[in-house]
Amino acid sequence: MTAPRLDRPLDKHVAALLASYERAGGLNNREAHNLPSKRAVGQICEDLLQLLFPGFHDDDAVQEDSIEKLTYQRMERVVARLTEQVRRSVRVGNPKKPTGRTPPIMEKFCEAIPQVRELLRTDVEAAFEGDPAAIFRDEIILSYPFIEAIAIQRLAHQLHRLGAPIIPRMMTEWVHGRTGIDIHPGASIGSHFFIDHGTGVVIGETCRIGNRVKLYHGVTLGARSFAKDSSGRITKGGKRHPEVGDGVTIYPNSTILGGETTIGAHSTIGANVFLMQSVPPNSLVVYEEKQLSILDKTARKSPEAAEWSI
Repeated sequence: MTAPRLDRPLDKHVAALLASYERAGGLNNREAHNLPSKRAVGQICEDLLQLLFPGFHDDDAVQEDSIEKLTYQRMERVVARLTEQVRRSVRVGNPKKPTGRTPPIMEKFCEAIPQVRELLRTDVEAAFEGDPAAIFRDEIILSYPFIEAIAIQRLAHQLHRLGAPIIPRMMTEWVHGRTGIDIHPGASIGSHFFIDHGTGVVIGETCRIGNRVKLYHGVTLGARSFAKDSSGRITKGGKRHPEVGDGVTIYPNSTILGGETTIGAHSTIGANVFLMQSVPPNSLVVYEEKQLSILDKTARKSPEAAEWSI
């Protein structure tokens, strides 16, 4: 790498930064190969939302007589952009060697898009039936953050399942930044899924969620602990996150951890529960020892008044 001339005001800082690149990496075009682009993946996610929900992510109305042409153009744009990013991702680590993996991944991904739309239809229906504040189904698509989160996650899950590295996680982190909902692309989620409010929800990679499950804000479905090798490094892979059966409702700020933890079908997990063990179907899990006290504030006016606590 050619050193700067060091005769301009910022040259010494540029030299230090270039030296840092040499020591710690930071270039994305070594061996004439670019890494996937965060900006490009974000634009692909925007395009995918337009493809999934025509008219809902557009400035102008989508006319019936133009929908076929518009859909073709959008599909063509998504495929071109996503193909390039997937090609970059599968060649990470060995950039000079073509893998042949990209075309079959893209073909299967395109086949899955209509199936994902059918699942999203059930998610919209679950939100409409599960939220008394929802007046119109269109309102849910336009304004509920969980719809964007689950739409991108379901598409990213298809890429993850097909073996595309890096890109699925970039997609779910893009929508995480927009919605505050963090769902790993590896998580398997059934139909009629609804996250009410949504902010702060975390769903881990190996979590499996059944049909007609409802979560509230702040719920974590996470890992209990991590296996380590003989050198003390975390072992990758393995089942680390819970199973959630059909018809389960989990109320705000509850944390459920562990790959061996199963929440039986049609159970209800109350708010603020911390759970690291399985519960059978039709369970109600709450903290009964926490009781609410309602006190008379006037009793606290005098210094001699007894101490009150809640």
